[in-house]
Amino acid sequence: MKKLIYLILLLNTMMYSQDKYICRNGIIAFEASVPAFEEVKAKNNTVTAILNTTTNEFACLVLIKGFRFKIPLMEEHFNDNYMDSDEFPKAILKGQIKGLSISKSAKKFVLTSTLTIHGETKKIDIPVLFKKIDNIIYINSTFSVSPEEFNISIPKIIRKKVAQKVDISVNFELHEKK
Repeated sequence: MKKLIYLILLLNTMMYSQDKYICRNGIIAFEASVPAFEEVKAKNNTVTAILNTTTNEFACLVLIKGFRFKIPLMEEHFNDNYMDSDEFPKAILKGQIKGLSISKSAKKFVLTSTLTIHGETKKIDIPVLFKKIDNIIYINSTFSVSPEEFNISIPKIIRKKVAQKVDISVNFELHEKK
């Protein structure tokens, strides 16, 4: 009887551990450059993401101060003057990948989600490219947002040097949570 109970507990644990995938070093990059002006571009290599393949729920946490620019002064202005990183230290994306089916071939899906940046939360549908190879799930996407949507004001003096739409790209390599 004891062996049967242990076997049931072991199988139960295995079932639940296989439906969650996690990434602790995802990459999010953005670009808001305008031709003829200084490049406005940054990358964050420390993004955390989790996917529950049973419910198709996806969540992502980005620490704003994790974005790195080529020019340190630009990074300082980004954190202090625009993103108010001390007051709003993180961005959160959470939602559900509609119709997700796991297969080895790359497939496109839509992540119906909410995106919280700078204390503002907006509904957003994001196209995602999903692929599973062995026990690794790859999620890639590109989409755009505008700073105004998230109450991020760009001073008039530099408004022409920053794009009205910020292009965002994400790359996640999620591994089974054990």
